[in-house]
Amino acid sequence: MKGPRLRLGARVGRRLVLVVFCLLWAAPSGAGHELPFYPSYYPQEIRLEALPPAAAAPLLRSAKLHAYVGGDPFAGGRVPADIKPLESLGGYLVVSFNSASPVAASRESRCEAARRIARSLGAAPGLYVPHPYPVTPYHMDYLEHFDLAQFARQAYAAAPSGSSATLRVQAKGPLAERLVKAQAKSARDWDATVEDIDAEGLLATHGLSLDGWLGPPWLKDGWFHAYLLEAPGPARQAVEALYRRLVTGAFDSPIARIELERQLVSRLTAGCERVVLGYSVRREYFNAEFSQGVENIAWDSQTGFNSAIFLRTVKLKDFPWNGWLRLGMTSRPAAAWNPIAGFSDPAGRLLWAAVGDPALIPAPYGSGWVANRVTLVAVSRPPTSEVEVPEDALVPEPGTGLLRDAGKGKSARARLTYRLVASAFHDSTRMTPADAAYAYSFAYRWSGRAGDPVVEAATAPLRQALVGFRLVKVDAEVRTYSDNTFTYVVPVIDVYVTGGALEAESLAALAPPWSALPWPVMVLMEEAVKRGVAAFSPGEARRRGVPWLDLARDPKTKAALAALVDTLAAQAYIPPALKRLVTADEAQTRWAALKTFYTRRGHFLVTNGPYALDKWSDREVVVTAFRDFTNPNGVGTYDRFAIPRRAFVSRLTARGDRLEIAPEIERAERFLREYRIVREPLGKPVSDEDRADVPVCRYVIVGADGGVADAGLSREREGARLVVNLRGRLKPGAYTALVALALRDNWVNPEVAVAQFRVDAAP
Repeated sequence: MKGPRLRLGARVGRRLVLVVFCLLWAAPSGAGHELPFYPSYYPQEIRLEALPPAAAAPLLRSAKLHAYVGGDPFAGGRVPADIKPLESLGGYLVVSFNSASPVAASRESRCEAARRIARSLGAAPGLYVPHPYPVTPYHMDYLEHFDLAQFARQAYAAAPSGSSATLRVQAKGPLAERLVKAQAKSARDWDATVEDIDAEGLLATHGLSLDGWLGPPWLKDGWFHAYLLEAPGPARQAVEALYRRLVTGAFDSPIARIELERQLVSRLTAGCERVVLGYSVRREYFNAEFSQGVENIAWDSQTGFNSAIFLRTVKLKDFPWNGWLRLGMTSRPAAAWNPIAGFSDPAGRLLWAAVGDPALIPAPYGSGWVANRVTLVAVSRPPTSEVEVPEDALVPEPGTGLLRDAGKGKSARARLTYRLVASAFHDSTRMTPADAAYAYSFAYRWSGRAGDPVVEAATAPLRQALVGFRLVKVDAEVRTYSDNTFTYVVPVIDVYVTGGALEAESLAALAPPWSALPWPVMVLMEEAVKRGVAAFSPGEARRRGVPWLDLARDPKTKAALAALVDTLAAQAYIPPALKRLVTADEAQTRWAALKTFYTRRGHFLVTNGPYALDKWSDREVVVTAFRDFTNPNGVGTYDRFAIPRRAFVSRLTARGDRLEIAPEIERAERFLREYRIVREPLGKPVSDEDRADVPVCRYVIVGADGGVADAGLSREREGARLVVNLRGRLKPGAYTALVALALRDNWVNPEVAVAQFRVDAAP
């Protein structure tokens, strides 16, 4: 019964795909007017071109370039009125010490030296912010660390302002070289090194482009960045224990989680082995000229324009949709183009953001995730017991990736129910549950001794969390736009995970069922690696003396891949893990489609993303819109993130049993193609549309001992005030309330309000 049930699901999926194909193309043709819905996003073509800043500046001025990704083409100079900046976290400035120097002999001497160096640094207004704490205002968890960050700032401000001339300080990186006034003359004799740490580079080995996953749930959290930045020295064992508890959900409440995060960062910073002195701000520019510029822009708080959200919102002003978007990049594509362990340089990440379509995308102005191609619709997690895993759920076998039945007696901490949108791939085949299943299989097969270390590290959180998965059914979802009806294929998959007390949003991002690639492309890459044609990662390529696998640009590799496709197509090859999920006819169709795609396109980078790779050279890449009506995401899907607005606490009143907040909010006043932001008090709502303009309040209550006594989120409103009800939640004593507000999930650079209060004992 188990095998036939899975095959039945596949047959249902195939019938629904046929229904979708007929309905989607019949309905629009009969409408007789412009369609109300356009899949893919605004530009019909995006050209990515590597340009030095000096060459990009005049092109931006003339609107021959619409935006410049990754740097400031004006080098801090005068910027034309039509050119607008956006800011995101650039990186960190850190100081570390030479273990052979007397300065490194004790914690006290290291900390004192770090404070002296911080006070002696030069200025870089707008580019560098002194901030001696690793969690910054560009992290959503900044509120949870605000009091600790303030203590650190006060300690540095109180330090003697004497020169660091007696310290021999090296500088690494352009910002460090600008800020360190007197550098060590000898490369051998030095006490400390001040260094730029690029934020994207810091996360390069933890963020990933592996098929449909972009990284662990905590990828954008400040505590995680602190863990990667700091060198804890003797505290390593305690730090690792705290880290394991955080990533496995070994805590009993969100309050306990926040306390663990604070303890982790405190342990990391206590010894001053490596000290964060501040952070840098990345400033990127776009042309906003009235007719030739771009608008409707969203960006990521930590990666800026180099993000999925930017490419899914940016719109040319003269085109309601379509148009030709031209973007400049600071560097040429260098990393190999493979979706397993490639696309790892800035140019590659931008390209993958266009052609790939992950399960979830990072929340642009927070630290969570936004549903993209999968949606979590239900979480089952009993408070004191486990969830039973059905016998016919599938479990990938470590080392082989074979999908085994779970059998009797297996349990998990939670069951997550996802709905997937199974749209078309660029080779005109349709996604089925087998594609998502094979992504899980791949993660297990290529980890361990016989696999690739990069794949093993990247998939570790997924493999540690996944207990099993099960195809529940394949739905047909109907959506109506104006007088047009579209029907979509929606597999429903239950995923069983560990994860302790992790919140639902984090659980959802641990192991979502999805694949951005058709399974034949994954098999093709595997066979190429197994047969010595190439390797997934650069490290393995060097170790084995083979090329880094590239699906598009290496002629020799492509010729070998084409020969492999011929061999696999002749066999109608089905990988062992999919024997129960794919028929011989399906396999033959899939391989034939891949052969045809390569013949027409000249590469093997087949995805189900919104853009398809069209042309490329050493300096530029062109992608074109894949306007596939089996994909419900398209023009306007993420417009809610354009023009992010903020909310502020104009007055905070803390009482023993409640917090009362008088908020002010930003509104966008539009006129023609322009807008301006105005700040005003929150008024009374007059319609349903105003509900999105009511801020959300996050709060942290810190006790006199420095521990977190309470924390949470409140949407409660009384007239023009927001209210946090604390009744019965706090013991008698003195407390500090930390409060921040957000509109539409914009938690970047909040103004944190602080209030002291007491809770008295009941009479």
